[in-house]
Amino acid sequence: MNGYMYILECSDGSYYTGSTKDIDRRLEQHQNGEGANHTKKRLPVKLLYYEHYNRIDTAFYREKQVQGWSRVKKEALMSGDLEELPGLSMAYRDKDWASRASALDSNKTTTSEP
Repeated sequence: MNGYMYILECSDGSYYTGSTKDIDRRLEQHQNGEGANHTKKRLPVKLLYYEHYNRIDTAFYREKQVQGWSRVKKEALMSGDLEELPGLSMAYRDKDWASRASALDSNKTTTSEP
């Protein structure tokens, strides 16, 4: 059975990522307030992007993958900048660590031994 992974833009500018067997029906449900709580509170929504799969479970897996992505990474996907995706793959916890490490480095002083 076919499936789709899709990204919607909500009225507040946020993105919603989902999966479905029937993208037209699901978009109509979202627009009618019958979708997820996130979209229900942020109508209207606009379909920005979708991917078609031969199996719904593959679309669901892709949904879960993309849901964990940053906004910037989702935007790179939607604009077709696929070569940018690997560089945008750092996990949030790693970004936090990297920024703390950078701050520590900027406070570090170096001395040279005579």
